[in-house]
Amino acid sequence: MRSVRIPADRVGTLIGKEGETKKMIERISGIRIFVDAEGGVTFNEASKDADPLMALKIMDVIKAVGRGFNPDRAVRLFEDDEYFEAIDLKEVTGDRKNQLGRIRGRLIGTGGKTRAIIEELTGCYMSVYGNTVALIGNSVSLPVAKHAVELILNGSEHATVYHYLENQRPRLRIAEMGFDL
Repeated sequence: MRSVRIPADRVGTLIGKEGETKKMIERISGIRIFVDAEGGVTFNEASKDADPLMALKIMDVIKAVGRGFNPDRAVRLFEDDEYFEAIDLKEVTGDRKNQLGRIRGRLIGTGGKTRAIIEELTGCYMSVYGNTVALIGNSVSLPVAKHAVELILNGSEHATVYHYLENQRPRLRIAEMGFDL
């Protein structure tokens, strides 16, 4: 049995209306999951029919839902070459609470503009939830999105980050076509 914890306020999202989200995750993965009200999620990856790699993928899907992703976006992690990355904002801000709010605001941007631009230009999904910023993307786009997030965390101006993302677009388009870089 493996287990992972998610915030208690995300349990309902993981289960879904009438258990639909949980059933969808179980159907895709072939692994039964058990969720308690406090945010503990356990599953048995030793099922004889289950793909061993699926245990790692299902952990990432559960973590992604726990970090604020919509389950419909999180299931992208079941695809090949899709990865989950979470960055702890407290490592950047330390214990200064007012800095955490400022950093979260910079990552999201006015009306969600910064987050939307990062998602649009990289093809990654981004979630700012609690003390983390999390990304879902493939092996080419994820490092680009992560670097853009790190630039913002290190205090770069948004225009600099947008310029970096624009410069990466041709490389990302070539990767989308299936050519190796």
